[in-house]
Parts: sequence; structure tokens; C-alpha cells
Amino acid sequence: MSGHSKWSTIKRKKGATDAKRGQLFTKLAREITVAARSGLPDPDANVRLRMAVQKARIENMPKENIDRAIDRGSNEAGGEQYDEVYYEGYGPGGTALMIQAMTDNRNRTVGEIRAVLTRAGGTLAENGSVGWIFDQVGLITVSSSGADQDLIALAAIDVGASDVQIEDGTVEVFTDPHELHLVQDGLTAAGFAIESSELWMRPKTTLSPDPDVAVKAIRLLEKLEELDDVQQVYSNVDVSDEVFAVVS
Repeated sequence: MSGHSKWSTIKRKKGATDAKRGQLFTKLAREITVAARSGLPDPDANVRLRMAVQKARIENMPKENIDRAIDRGSNEAGGEQYDEVYYEGYGPGGTALMIQAMTDNRNRTVGEIRAVLTRAGGTLAENGSVGWIFDQVGLITVSSSGADQDLIALAAIDVGASDVQIEDGTVEVFTDPHELHLVQDGLTAAGFAIESSELWMRPKTTLSPDPDVAVKAIRLLEKLEELDDVQQVYSNVDVSDEVFAVVS
């Protein structure tokens, strides 16, 4: 997805405060719990849990927090029951939105999402009206520090990647969702440093609205991701260099 690296950079720059780190750890723990509950509570035997734990480690989440989240998912420590829900919507300029939430109260979550969308001039959409714009893929971000980006791209294709994009010094490797861990293992075995590995909703086409509209769309993404129940927001807006300079 064009602009993914830039959107990730924006989030990293604005996620440094203790409050935002605390919220991030809460969301990561929730993701680990849901992943552990969906299969075996063993990262080696549960691919989704393995990815969730890896993401938490990349964000320097303490090991004891990770272990507690796994325990909750394996029902050893009880706790809330979370549902994973996707909401569809439109933002400024008709930009498409897929909003992933994990919630123990759907009425609360949809109300909060609707309120944020309305204030930004957006709206919730019918199920299926936006989802067709996106494909679920595996996304691996590879550090190109000290490595030839073209060599990384060739290695990724050799181990099963479906597409590779190089943008702003970052190599983004796309895979079939079921092949994500295999491609990641292949790149690791080849000696490349993995920055992140996750399932991603990739738009089939991107939208490039006027810069002022694009900035409003990015502000909306930020507001949605500030909601406690929202895990991730996907959009088809293209983050141009001009927009990136304004919002970052």
C-alpha cells in the first residue's frame, strides 16, 4: 500500500508519550489474549499468537505483560471476553476505511466510532460496501540498514513473497496471509532484520485527494486509533510527501 511506511512513521513519532505507550500496551495485550483464545496458548503452535507476541516484543512490551495476556487467553486467569469486529466507513473526500476493533461491548464501540466519524465529516457504511476495496495480505517490513534494497527484494521473491515495494528507505514485503510466517522465516534465515510482521488490509487502489482533504483524512485515522477499542485502521488514502510533512 502506497503510504504505509509514512503512516507507520507518523504513528511512531506521535506514540512516544507514556500515555500513548500505555494505551498501546493495552491494545497489544488484548490482541495477544484474543490470539491465544483462538488456538493453542503456545506461540510456536499458534501463528496468530506468534505474530501478536512478536509485535509486542518489537514495541518493548515487558515479558510479564505478554505472559499475563497469554494466560488470560488460555482461560487460566479468566477476564473479559473480547469480540473481534470490523467496521466499514467513509472519511473526508470519500476515502475508504476498514476499522478493526476488539471489544467487550459492541454498542459502546460502534457509538464511539460513529461519533468520531461524524465529527470529521465521515460516516459508517453498510457491511460489504467498503470491504471489497481491500485484500487481506501479509506485510513484512524489512530494515534496509546496511543491506542492498534490491537484494532484499530478490530474496523476498525467492522465499515466496507476492510483491515488494521500496519506499523511503524501507522495504515492504507482501505475502499471501497463510505464507506470512514462512516468508518471514526465510528472510530471517537469509540474514535480514525484520522490523514488523503482521496481517494487513491492502487497498486494491489508492485515493489521492487534495492535500487539505488528505490531511483531514489522516487526522481522522489518528482519532479513530486513539479509541481504546480500536486496534487498527486501514485506509486507501495515499500519503503524499506534502501531506506527510504537515501531519508528521
